[in-house]
Amino acid sequence: MRAFIFPGQGSQAVGMGKALADASSAAREAFQEVDDALGQNLFRLMTEGPEAELTLTENAQPAIMANAIATLRVLEREGGIRIADKAAFVAGHSLGEYTALCAADALDLSSTAKLLKLRGQAMQAAVPVGEGAMAALLGVEFDDAAAIAEAGAQGDVCTVANDNAPGQVVISGNKAAVDRAIAIAKERGKKAMALPVSAPFHCPLMQPAADAMEEAIAQVNLRGPLVPVYANVTAQPVDEPEAIGRLLVEQVTGLVRWRESVLAMELAGVTEFIEFGGKVLSGMVKRIVNEAQPLSIVTMADIEALAKTI
Repeated sequence: MRAFIFPGQGSQAVGMGKALADASSAAREAFQEVDDALGQNLFRLMTEGPEAELTLTENAQPAIMANAIATLRVLEREGGIRIADKAAFVAGHSLGEYTALCAADALDLSSTAKLLKLRGQAMQAAVPVGEGAMAALLGVEFDDAAAIAEAGAQGDVCTVANDNAPGQVVISGNKAAVDRAIAIAKERGKKAMALPVSAPFHCPLMQPAADAMEEAIAQVNLRGPLVPVYANVTAQPVDEPEAIGRLLVEQVTGLVRWRESVLAMELAGVTEFIEFGGKVLSGMVKRIVNEAQPLSIVTMADIEALAKTI
């Protein structure tokens, strides 16, 4: 059994998508559709930079999604692949959940691009720059990370944001609280480092962004996906449109339960995890499930090889 998975923020890089677009009209059409939806030449920014502009949350989120969907579209057209025939589930990390829904036809590409542009803008606007922070706790398991975050809070917000893999947990909240948590982790002999992000994602400080997304999601046509999607906030499959929309809103402030999602998919029978448009999740999957067969699909050569074997 197989799952198609889609990366989150941090997978952007200048030059992304160029080789695919040069090689395939399916990729070019996907990138053009996103540009048209946003009224922005996002593809040029993806391929030419500048990097600082591409890294902005409002650009990085739709760019990562567009690159992953273009990769999938090439596989579908060049390889004659239908997702409903080849994948039992889809899942994505944070913004990747939107990509997963688009891949499974629960959202059309234009709506997905617009939602992610708004999501990036709303998340950035929710907390003034410098007032929030995130940090990675390495070699720390979830329960210990939660305890460290709680100890650092001291009346401020500091919670676990991403449960990525064994020994890789991210915390988020007010900068002072995250700084205290980093110090506490180091006092306990753990490795902790602040992340270069512009806002404290997936914590209660993101509530204004959640409110904005609730309003926006209510306006789009959410359909039942071709295959169930594993929701970040529940680590369980969902295929009912109303529930999908509600969980996307909760995800803005909620914990990304990626480790649990992968374990749940394994329990459901998934042995192959195929990541489109990135490599980070494949590494996480291997750390979560030793016997898993993660595969990263980024280049035309990757797509052609997969089309022959899938």
